[in-house]
Amino acid sequence: MNVRESDYLGRWWHALDDGRIQCDLCPRECRLREGQRGACFVRVNQQGSMRLATYGRSSGFCVDPVEKKPLNHFYPGTSILSFGTAGCNLACKFCQNWDISKSRDSDRLMDAASPEQIRDAAIRMGCKSVAFTYNDPVIFAEYAMDVADSCRAAGIQAVAVTAGYMLDAARRDFYAHMDAANVDLKGFTDDFYVRLCGGKLSPVLDTLCYLKHETNVWFEITTLLIPGRNDGDGELRELSRWVMRELGPDVPLHFTAFHPDWKLTELPPTPPATLARARNIALAEGLRYVYTGNVHDKKGSSTWCPGCGKLLVERDWYEIGAYALDAAGHCQRCGHTLPGRYGRFDGGFGARRIPVRLAPVIFR
Repeated sequence: MNVRESDYLGRWWHALDDGRIQCDLCPRECRLREGQRGACFVRVNQQGSMRLATYGRSSGFCVDPVEKKPLNHFYPGTSILSFGTAGCNLACKFCQNWDISKSRDSDRLMDAASPEQIRDAAIRMGCKSVAFTYNDPVIFAEYAMDVADSCRAAGIQAVAVTAGYMLDAARRDFYAHMDAANVDLKGFTDDFYVRLCGGKLSPVLDTLCYLKHETNVWFEITTLLIPGRNDGDGELRELSRWVMRELGPDVPLHFTAFHPDWKLTELPPTPPATLARARNIALAEGLRYVYTGNVHDKKGSSTWCPGCGKLLVERDWYEIGAYALDAAGHCQRCGHTLPGRYGRFDGGFGARRIPVRLAPVIFR
């Protein structure tokens, strides 16, 4: 049986004098009358309290390579159990999971699973970690936190794939339960965020600075390059300089290719040359680990030692070839310590994608 939205009381909200409640989860700060849902679709004012419509309900489970998140410095070659719910607190016109994140149909939530059931599935499938992905885990933060706690108790890592669009109190609560994150830095101008995402840039930058300076969460950054929208040399240079200045040279930065989708179908796909140009700009600004994604580019998707130049992790799409790190993440030639999280490498999970169906569960 699926959990009913009336069964789960949400966090991060307060009552207003006019009878509405205000959501304190993200910068939208939705003010809701009885029965109204937030912009994210999943947080509801029910009888004067914030209730969650998607706790314990998923749009599906799948085992992926961790590099698909993308995370290149977080237990390379391991598998990760991925799932999401429905809805989103941004309105990106280029969303490439729009059928899930833009869904206003609870019937899309096919699978019901308790945190313990997800933990058991990850153990059964031999996954090193669990990812909250497909749509943004910020909007189902309470569910993600409970799943993370259950998994971490069994030695399974918790990963958030997110746009980082949160307020400070919720951010601190949420990341106390996470081991790693990939944060979408969707562009580097307020105009881009307002026009194409329905949001603001500054809260995302706040999240990145918080992760770097106040947590031990391993994180990497992804920027989807959209032709003519956020791929100019000046913007890419400013983005790279900000990462270098505020976060340092060791935070991995992924530039990935756009393909026409959702409300930007009139634009062409990102040329591979654009990704190579972006990578060269970021490297020239001092960033050490800059990757290309969603294109076939072995050089741009592989990891190279900044100490001696040796190829450390060779990637061909999601297949790992040469691997020259020890279990502690040291270069086997010069001993340079590669930032990230590492362990014994057993050959890699590869490019497989394994759908997982969980049995129904009754929530009480």
